[in-house]
Amino acid sequence: MKRIAIDMDEVLADTLGEHIARYNRDHDEAITRTDLEGKWLWEIVSTDRQERLEGYLRSEDFFEDLEVMADSQGVVKALAEQYEVFIATAAMEFPNSFGPKFRWLRRHFPFLPPTHFVFCGDKGILNADYLIDDQPLHFRRFSGEGILFSAPHNLNVTGYRRVDNWQQVEHLFLSVGKP
Repeated sequence: MKRIAIDMDEVLADTLGEHIARYNRDHDEAITRTDLEGKWLWEIVSTDRQERLEGYLRSEDFFEDLEVMADSQGVVKALAEQYEVFIATAAMEFPNSFGPKFRWLRRHFPFLPPTHFVFCGDKGILNADYLIDDQPLHFRRFSGEGILFSAPHNLNVTGYRRVDNWQQVEHLFLSVGKP
């Protein structure tokens, strides 16, 4: 059985939406995803606000109630019937994220066993055939095929197979001509 590793942030969970919402609320601004095309949020925020921006990620509640990406639950459930599915999420840089991320995954993806949740830093350690991730840097040391999940910051990135949404993931992995 082939194995698929799936990133959490910006692939299953809308972390960017929460980050933008908190920033706009606290600074009375109106940044949108469109403002970020080809850029990271850090690139458009003034340097005197960078510490606060990072502080959101370090807060105990940031990862607890993120919105679920459209159609991800149904597609991941269908994938789990034909593939071995693991959720591989970074948690080392922001240690406070471990508990909230674990609870979020249990709440929104209860059909996956907790033994299939991998909290890591360098995703090069993963032993999977595919890694669906929004950050191409995670593909550098990954031995399988990286599938780039579109997000504002990676819109100018080329060189990887790309999916824009979960319907495209479904088509790629569950259609007759599977990869």
